[in-house]
Amino acid sequence: MSSKLNLVWLGAVAMGVALSAGAQEKPADFTTQVPLTVSGEGPWYRLELPLSVQLNARQTDLSDVRVFNAAGEAQAYALARETAPTRENRTLTDVKWFPLYNSADDTERAPSVRVQSSANGTLVEVQPSSQLEAGEEMLRGWLLDASGIKAPLQQLILDWTSERDGFQRFSIEASDDLQHWQSWGDGQVARLTFADERVEQHEVGLPGQSARYLRLLWSTPQSAPTLTSVQLESASTRSLPLPLVWSQPLAGSSVKAGEYTWQLPMGLNVERLQVELSQPNSLAPVTLSGRRDSSLPWQPLSSGLLYRLTQSGQDVVQNELQLSGQTVQQLKLTVDERGGGLGAEAPTVKFAVRSTQLVFLARGAGPYTLVLGSATAKAANLPLSTLIPDYSAAKWAALGRATVESGVVATPTSTVTSTSQVGTNWKKFGLWAVLLLSVLFLAAMAFSLLRKPPVKP
Repeated sequence: MSSKLNLVWLGAVAMGVALSAGAQEKPADFTTQVPLTVSGEGPWYRLELPLSVQLNARQTDLSDVRVFNAAGEAQAYALARETAPTRENRTLTDVKWFPLYNSADDTERAPSVRVQSSANGTLVEVQPSSQLEAGEEMLRGWLLDASGIKAPLQQLILDWTSERDGFQRFSIEASDDLQHWQSWGDGQVARLTFADERVEQHEVGLPGQSARYLRLLWSTPQSAPTLTSVQLESASTRSLPLPLVWSQPLAGSSVKAGEYTWQLPMGLNVERLQVELSQPNSLAPVTLSGRRDSSLPWQPLSSGLLYRLTQSGQDVVQNELQLSGQTVQQLKLTVDERGGGLGAEAPTVKFAVRSTQLVFLARGAGPYTLVLGSATAKAANLPLSTLIPDYSAAKWAALGRATVESGVVATPTSTVTSTSQVGTNWKKFGLWAVLLLSVLFLAAMAFSLLRKPPVKP
């Protein structure tokens, strides 16, 4: 009796295994297929997912991404994606600043200086390398002493005398020895009166790198202000974030004056938003809100002052807002109309998210195909440390590269593929029906065997 029951249940298990094998994922189960080209030494290959491809996914966390070989076999893979740098506690530090002078007729070169410093590198005194006569010197910028800060620098916060209102635009350079300087881009702060209110912008973002000294040089030396306070915000970084990738322009809509909305292609961890300011002399204090879908309330994400102003024949533009990287699919910009607004039509925007990299272990013959676009696929990615034994930064740098084939844009699979998918689903339903009937039949057999009276000897 026991052996017969075992055979019954073994038959059911075998059918379940056969069903599972028949239901394995195939490339046709996904709406988008993109051919890949591989180069370098395998067997691991690293692919930077283009945003245009990533937007074809159906799931925010990219659970529906796969790589298949020429035989249609799924490849083991891992995803490397940072939605934001992982930081420890931020620290705000007051630092010393020293004026930098040039002669009035020499504004092209950066000021050269003689410095006196303490044993630990802290600046004690900064003087021009050549003595300038009275009336010849012009304030060109400021030298900041960050030698006492050991963590990467995230933000610069300035204050200056009220005699210099308007916009202050300057270049930012960094150095560890006061001899060799590296550009950290441009900075811009502002103080102006707007609709009888004071509007001030004191903060400038820094690239999250370490430096002992910073040099601020004003693009228009005549407008360089006298600083009254300088602070640097620093934060230790456990892992550097991947670079930002920007979208194509996205059109929006406006249902009432001073309010604009945009629908993103999918839920995304947005970190920057760039608003097109098409009209010169635009000035708009704004508040940005977001949500996952229309059934949820709007949540504030960011606020700031957007402007495009003409000064000395050149446009001065601040059109970006920084976000925390939380997942949103809808955005709403509310504009203070006292500045003139941004027009009746919604401006186009561009959004930026962190780059996503996919690493796969090539098994079987190529060519390899990236597929994505399934609302039901379950996450199948592995941790990098599991996919690559003894994973290290050196191994990461040595990985082979995979790229989307030149000129190929992610496109939905054809109608034939869709029909194939429908057929595959009916096949699965049929298999499940057969399995269910078989289990019922086997259960009936088992019940009949249990009720049969034992044979008398």
